Amino acid sequence: MPVLKAYAFPHPPLAVASVGRGEEIKIQKTLVAFDEAAKEIAELAPETIVFVTPHNVLYGDYFHISPGEKARGNLSRFNAPDTRFEAAYDTKLADEIVGIAETGKIPAGYLGEKDKSLDHGATVPMWFINRRCENYKMIRISQSGLDAEAHYRLGQCICRAAEKTGRRVVLAASGDLSHKLPGSSYGTVPEGAEFDKKIAEIFDSADFFGLFEISDELREKAGECGYNSFMVIAGCFDRRKVESKLYSYEGPFGVGYGVAGFAPGECDESRNMLEKYQATVLMQAREKQESEDRHRLLARQSLEYTVKSGKKLVMPENLPEELKNSKAGVFVSLHKNGKLRGCIGTIAPTTENVALEIIQNAVSAGLSDNRFEPVSAEELPYLTYKVDVLMPPEPIEGPKELDAKRYGVIVSSGYKRGLLLPNLDGVETAEKQISIARKKGGIPEGAKITLERFEVVRHE
Repeated sequence: MPVLKAYAFPHPPLAVASVGRGEEIKIQKTLVAFDEAAKEIAELAPETIVFVTPHNVLYGDYFHISPGEKARGNLSRFNAPDTRFEAAYDTKLADEIVGIAETGKIPAGYLGEKDKSLDHGATVPMWFINRRCENYKMIRISQSGLDAEAHYRLGQCICRAAEKTGRRVVLAASGDLSHKLPGSSYGTVPEGAEFDKKIAEIFDSADFFGLFEISDELREKAGECGYNSFMVIAGCFDRRKVESKLYSYEGPFGVGYGVAGFAPGECDESRNMLEKYQATVLMQAREKQESEDRHRLLARQSLEYTVKSGKKLVMPENLPEELKNSKAGVFVSLHKNGKLRGCIGTIAPTTENVALEIIQNAVSAGLSDNRFEPVSAEELPYLTYKVDVLMPPEPIEGPKELDAKRYGVIVSSGYKRGLLLPNLDGVETAEKQISIARKKGGIPEGAKITLERFEVVRHE
């Protein structure tokens, strides 16, 4: 059978009476909603509850599933050490999830447990559930730094594992909404309320495609921690009708708390949200590819040729003179649905012309940027390319001689150097440019630095 029901839960520790000590009354809507959901879970009588949490060990390229036979934890971190939790892990279902994930080339498993204690992303929902429901086993899965598609696919794996084992499974997706609402100690930004409004609408309507339409920039500015957990819910109910209910939403402490429930209905092929998203990305990529100039076309040809053949592209004939007869440093950036997928370049020329510089750096951006997995052949149709040809840098005295939109910056300290290109999303000031470039170069705060600025000819 499919997953019986999925819930989106926040995890404010003060919701637990021993932590809140009376303060929990300020989130009464959330408390009532938690209890309503817990009653429903008890009525469903799940054998296993799968918790997806943002506060256990987190890896950039791997879904960590807590190993072992049992789990324990308490709320001592929140001055309530006597509030304790204990549960057995469902090792059979966990093994099935891992096996299905491996078959689908989704990196998930038991490696890398750093703290066996249950985290508050799991224990806060558990506190409410345990008051109404007992004798269930659990699985605890961490969010990862992988993209939205990977979290959706993880949800598909959980559903398939439940169907294969016949387990009665409930999914508890833990995550707060924006941490930057009015009154927040993190500051207030308009994107906080915007993000929460979008999520509340998705919770209410079960229009999971809306999750894919939320940009990384909005998520980052809103300061949320639940999006990836919610994407797992969406994947869990791929190709099914869904009945949803938003039990409550409030943000009294500057943090958004939403409780929602999702019940699967009959199969519905039109709710193939991931495939719809991929089709949209592919269409957008093709539109950009059709408008490529020779710089971007050469970058794409280079990476595609190497990924498919394992060989280096020979410089094509009949290239424009500016590509054949000039030398410059070149940065090649790859993007997938507007998100960076790789970027590597050279500050100064290392080959005999710009064309060869592009050919070389496009392959490096796709296969050697250690922030990302190497680009696969399946990804190639979805990629778009940006090529920046660098003008010679000039030394400057300080930030006043920079303009984040016009100039890139090179920060040097001894043998260490960090570079940041100009006119990047989210980088509005010279000070932020310098800070990011310093970090990229591994230059510590307080170290003596020299600055250079440069302009680029951008092909995008």
